[in-house]
Amino acid sequence: QVQLVSSGGVSVQTGESVRLSCTTSGPTFIVYHWAWFREAPGKQREGIAQVSSDGQNVLYADSVKGRFGIGRDQINERIDLQMNNVSPEDSGVYYCAASLLKNCGLTPTQYHYWGQGTQVVVSS
Repeated sequence: QVQLVSSGGVSVQTGESVRLSCTTSGPTFIVYHWAWFREAPGKQREGIAQVSSDGQNVLYADSVKGRFGIGRDQINERIDLQMNNVSPEDSGVYYCAASLLKNCGLTPTQYHYWGQGTQVVVSS
């Protein structure tokens, strides 16, 4: 089965940048979409960025559009999330995920495999 291991969680100040990585393994050829979600305390898990398996198509939540960038490194089998100009509202546990659906958005139930999560804390 597809396995995902996320890393890069850190504590930073408002306005700084963070780069998260998700290393993938297993039969990744069955995956149509990769994505990053985040979960803040007391809030539902939120989909924030998605990239297609070929890396050509991306989708962002309005809350991160223009500040975050998602990329698929097919050679190193990695999904990266570049987070720029972060704010305390970006704090939470970040999860990478994989969907086997050809058509899907950023709804958690559309994703079949999940990484273990990595925490980002942004202080004001």
